[in-house]
Amino acid sequence: MADVAASRRFRITPEREAELYAAVLDMLREVGYDSTTMEAVAARTRCGKATLYRQWGSKAELVVRAIRHNKPVSIADVDTGSLRGDFHAVLAHEDDSAMERRSALMRGLVIEMHHNPDLKCALRELFIEPEMGELSRVVQRAVDRGEVRADNPALDYVAYMLIGALFSCTLIDDRPPTQAFLRSYLDAVAFPILGI
Repeated sequence: MADVAASRRFRITPEREAELYAAVLDMLREVGYDSTTMEAVAARTRCGKATLYRQWGSKAELVVRAIRHNKPVSIADVDTGSLRGDFHAVLAHEDDSAMERRSALMRGLVIEMHHNPDLKCALRELFIEPEMGELSRVVQRAVDRGEVRADNPALDYVAYMLIGALFSCTLIDDRPPTQAFLRSYLDAVAFPILGI
């Protein structure tokens, strides 16, 4: 899917692409995934529907690429010299309000992916797998530096710990995740389990 998408892209400037992605995310927040159609995106952005399909192939791919494009920072691009520093630096790139909006959007898409195989496939291929790869590289750096033992059984569960923290706030406390909560969680739970 990614190679096909790359070969389709040829006319839209990076600035125009960013505008389209911002409009898609606004629509998702306003009306949800089902009502965010290629027709509606085309009308809102004054872009031809055929251009959208030529560039992204499907609504699912457009939505997931919009989410990935608008991430505040890539964890793989942060290297403070320690795993604690890396995770805290990533958190610092997004204030609580932006984190709340992103969290709500992701919760909605996770629900939708259970009813939409195209969205599930796009999320896995274009978002989850790349994110897991980046997280693995960051954790491997910590292992290589000697911060985390290579045989620590918790290494296989780092992503589950992080995702669980993000989603559990809303489920358990009926509140969005905040920087303070996530920092505290990392320091009290994730880092000790990893032996840091």
